[in-house]
Amino acid sequence: MSKKVLYELEFPVRCSPGILYEFLSTPAGLQEWFADRVDFRDNVFSFSWNGTAEEAEVLEQEEDEFIRFHWKHAPKEEYFEFRIQISEVTNMTILVVKDFADKKEIKDQSQLWEYQVKDLFHRIGN
Repeated sequence: MSKKVLYELEFPVRCSPGILYEFLSTPAGLQEWFADRVDFRDNVFSFSWNGTAEEAEVLEQEEDEFIRFHWKHAPKEEYFEFRIQISEVTNMTILVVKDFADKKEIKDQSQLWEYQVKDLFHRIGN
């Protein structure tokens, strides 16, 4: 089995960090764009898509800045993260998505994230 590598995607977004963070860190916000159903209990999010559930624990978070998740089935060192940055040049909010994938799957995984984030931007009126 090949070792997965960390990759990063950046998406400029016209939205305040506070509003964006709500969509990235709460069950109601994540259910709007990330999964069909989202529950949260004891620091663990349960995400459901078409009846299939996956659990991810929150490893770290800083309000209005980032939230890092770890899929329970994934190796300990792997995670996915949503980070909110402000461009010093344009003062625009930037959503940074970090995730792990096999090198040959990064393109497909990136397209999946782009599709998901496009749905997120639609929900926040971007």
